[in-house]
Amino acid sequence: MTFDLEKYVGDVLRDIRERGIEAVREYSRKFDGYDGEFPVSEEEFKEAERLIPEEDKRIIARTIKRIREYHERQLENDKLYIKNASLYGIIYRPIRRVGIYVPGGKPLPSSLIMTAVPARIAGVREIAVAIPPKNGKINPYVLYVAKLLGIREVYKLGGIQAIAAMAYGIGMKKVDKIFGPGNKFVNEAKRQVFGAVGIDSLAGPSEIAIIADESANKDYVLADLLSQLEHGKDSKAWLLTTSKELAEYCNKEGVEVVLCESPEECAEKVNEIAPEHLEIITKDPLKLVGLIENAGAIYLGEYTPVPAADYFLGVNHVLPTGGAARFSGVLTVMDFMKRISLAYVSREEFLSERYLGIRLAEIEGMEMHRKSMEVRR
Repeated sequence: MTFDLEKYVGDVLRDIRERGIEAVREYSRKFDGYDGEFPVSEEEFKEAERLIPEEDKRIIARTIKRIREYHERQLENDKLYIKNASLYGIIYRPIRRVGIYVPGGKPLPSSLIMTAVPARIAGVREIAVAIPPKNGKINPYVLYVAKLLGIREVYKLGGIQAIAAMAYGIGMKKVDKIFGPGNKFVNEAKRQVFGAVGIDSLAGPSEIAIIADESANKDYVLADLLSQLEHGKDSKAWLLTTSKELAEYCNKEGVEVVLCESPEECAEKVNEIAPEHLEIITKDPLKLVGLIENAGAIYLGEYTPVPAADYFLGVNHVLPTGGAARFSGVLTVMDFMKRISLAYVSREEFLSERYLGIRLAEIEGMEMHRKSMEVRR
């Protein structure tokens, strides 16, 4: 019998929505082997800080500083203009409360850094973090990062039950939007709660594509391709190259090698793939940037490998996967903000232009719309 992921996740979400915290506790016992309190205590934060070596604390602080510097430049100012004594424009406001899901398994403090830093820059007031516990505990590095970023609301919750708790406000205050990657169950849960809350994206397996020519260091190229396959068996790696020698050298398990006639053909193939990460390691990498339409992120030259971007360059590593780079992009500060349209119309402009709205209301048969405009003198 074929496993129906959509139905399974839907049934769990429905059960949690109907039975509340008791259902959350049951699924937490079942999937995470955890039967304790969900909120992380202040003592646990203090213990985590004691466990982190001082050198690692300095590394984390320096990394956060670099990421903050990069993202601070993304803030948009309100865009207002005056026309005929009327005021129009777009104003920006931060989302009030967000939830961040940090996957279990390997500790991923970088995942929290990449989401929480832009959230703080945007001005998000409340951040709730959910992390699957391991042996009843949360990784101390993740807790230390949370504390550095002023986050005290951390929950020992994983999987579908964590997404449900954040989306429906069970065991915590409901969030407005959920961020963060997860496994297929988390992804499907995010998809199904969309509408009740916002979500960042539906992240799939990691992807890397590399455009390289004969000038590229073959060891660098191979190492970068294999680095992304490290994320899991479903990860994907493509090499698009004009070099037969490089194609042969990188012909390894998990790597799809495409031999092209020209760099332009390589770029065309990349646009078809729409990869999460794209490295361009050629004699003149900037020359190809203008040809790239579909990629989550572009990294140029021999010294901009994807792992460096994943950790310390400052650019965000939350990127579209599965071809979604055709219509979406990298996570930015503005993903934590809302655009609100603004208009303050003068009497003179309204009366001189309202005939446009009156006639359109007549065309659409919207009688009260017409009257709303006609009644004003």
